[in-house]
Amino acid sequence: MEYIKTEIEGVWIIEPRVFNDQRGYFFESYKQAEFDEHVGHHVEFIQDNESKSSYGVLRGLHYQAGDFSQAKLVRVIKGRVVDVAVDIRKSSPTFGKYVMVELSEDNKRQFFIPRGFAHGFLVLSDEAIFTYKVDNVYAPQAEASIRWDDETIGIKWPIDAKDVLLSDKDLNKGFALKDAKLFE
Repeated sequence: MEYIKTEIEGVWIIEPRVFNDQRGYFFESYKQAEFDEHVGHHVEFIQDNESKSSYGVLRGLHYQAGDFSQAKLVRVIKGRVVDVAVDIRKSSPTFGKYVMVELSEDNKRQFFIPRGFAHGFLVLSDEAIFTYKVDNVYAPQAEASIRWDDETIGIKWPIDAKDVLLSDKDLNKGFALKDAKLFE
């Protein structure tokens, strides 16, 4: 696997080595020792999650606050999305900045998002199956979100805002970055 550093320290794009032949393909999607070596510390993933969404669905920008924060390793099994990690660590030199990467069934990329980041993705294909590993349990009392269209962050989503499909929660309960629960 190739580990590609991004503009934000700790956020990685991971490209697997894919072996294709007449039968299909094979690749290693995760190898603990190699992962730890590249990200620079041990991350113990304890749960895998999966979602299915249609074109224009935007999930995010989500995170869990405090002791329940989560690191995530995300990828797309079917379809195509743009995935975003926003640095919400107040003391970080990249606070409020984001990294966007396209993840698809074709490129088989993965995206590592450490603790201290808000995360979201937007579906660009007719349908997408999105899967991710987390290193902490889901805690509803620690759930938090930042508005997907926060002007301070200024994410340049690749589809028109009128075509974005949001849950009621993402539409009505996300905070502006300036009002959100942040990490030190």
